[in-house]
Amino acid sequence: MKCPYCGEMEDRVIDSRTAKDGSAVRRRRECTKCGVRFTSYETVEEIQLRVVKKDGRREPFDSNKIRIGILKACEKRPIPTDVIDDIVERIEASAAHGRKEVPSHEIGEAVIKELYNLDEVAYVRFASVYREFKDVNEFMDELKGLLIESKSAKVKNGDTPPQKKNKKKPTQ
Repeated sequence: MKCPYCGEMEDRVIDSRTAKDGSAVRRRRECTKCGVRFTSYETVEEIQLRVVKKDGRREPFDSNKIRIGILKACEKRPIPTDVIDDIVERIEASAAHGRKEVPSHEIGEAVIKELYNLDEVAYVRFASVYREFKDVNEFMDELKGLLIESKSAKVKNGDTPPQKKNKKKPTQ
């Protein structure tokens, strides 16, 4: 560490302790040339995660964009905000997992997976925008696949599909 007073590059650490809620280390140093004491702080260098878009552009990761997309998909659904916040945190943690760049499709697929497990309506809403359905047939195919998977999951869990109620015509 360069002495801020004389410019000497040699010093010795006198005291070291954590600072700023454990996110930094505070060091008291003494210059070996002029004897002046000074303080330095060490922090972890945070690498800004970048998102690689479909067209090759790169932009800084913004968890708020994920939150907005999920909020729109969950609009008027009985889903608490803290559940959405947890989803955003999980996606951000998995995206940042030691990487500098993450493809946008990985983030989109992670959101799709989370919403699929959370709420079928929110899943379909998000999927319709994210997967860019071209027409109603693509939308219907997605719904049919969802219904088939939903029925098979209910049968496996012991749930039975709701029975049709027989409406009797009133006798006269």
